[in-house]
Amino acid sequence: METAGYPVALAAVIDAEAAHASRAAEEWKIPAYTSVEQFLAAAQQIDAASVCVPTSAHFAVASQLLEKGIDLLIEKPIAASTEEADHLLSTADRTGRILQVGHLERFNPAVTAVQPFLNSPMFFEAHRLSVFTPRALDVDVVLDLMIHDLDIVLKVANAPVKEVRAVGLPILSKKVDIANVRLEFESGCVANFTASRVSTELVRKLRFFQPHQYVSIDYARRDLLIIDVAADGKPMPGLGFTKPKVEPGEPLRLEIEAFLNSVRTRSTPKVSAQDGREALALALKINAAIAHHAHHAGLDRFQT
Repeated sequence: METAGYPVALAAVIDAEAAHASRAAEEWKIPAYTSVEQFLAAAQQIDAASVCVPTSAHFAVASQLLEKGIDLLIEKPIAASTEEADHLLSTADRTGRILQVGHLERFNPAVTAVQPFLNSPMFFEAHRLSVFTPRALDVDVVLDLMIHDLDIVLKVANAPVKEVRAVGLPILSKKVDIANVRLEFESGCVANFTASRVSTELVRKLRFFQPHQYVSIDYARRDLLIIDVAADGKPMPGLGFTKPKVEPGEPLRLEIEAFLNSVRTRSTPKVSAQDGREALALALKINAAIAHHAHHAGLDRFQT
């Protein structure tokens, strides 16, 4: 593989499932290990690693690798708690390691294309719906799906969150599978989020309103639509429809390329560990609001 003109080689794989590790070793002709401890004991030298384990294991795996001087791209959320996240931030800072968090939508070409058009958005509406799969059931739908949109809106709104109102229910798992959230920011901006992993369709959309303009992002289609309202004083203002050019690109590849560039240049990642920590903190605050609402509304019975 080559990124930005630099060669990159897959050096090793770690998989707790021995059969999976063996298949990867055979397919890619690389060393394979079944634990981080086994990998470290082998003293194999690598520059960077991608941590793609369940959220509950993020801290244990990432902290060991950071201590060994390895730069990391860690899947979202950065950790299971803000305490774990703070420890990872501290370790990365102390060891001088790059720590990028895998908030993939930051690298969506439609999100990149919308940046020049941002003008004080005041209302957001986000929908992220998926069909049920048994993956990522160690976390709820807020940490699994909604956190993508929380990260984007936090970055665009660029203001502290003032109020959180949320409701959610478990449907097919023991954790919340569907949730609706309303955030109000100190700036007066309001954002509504709906996330479900028990839907019959796949939806990945973010819409927002700003002065005289409506913007719609379709993450799945990597598509951007802008509707302008002409402020010309007429009784019926005119509407102008624009579809700005969106450069083609696969978000995962763009994310990895950005990470490797940070590794080479020792520059702050596009999605920093602090960004990941802020998105996690908000997601956990939303979960607390969901739990409070469930208790207040007598919905605790759905948790059994």
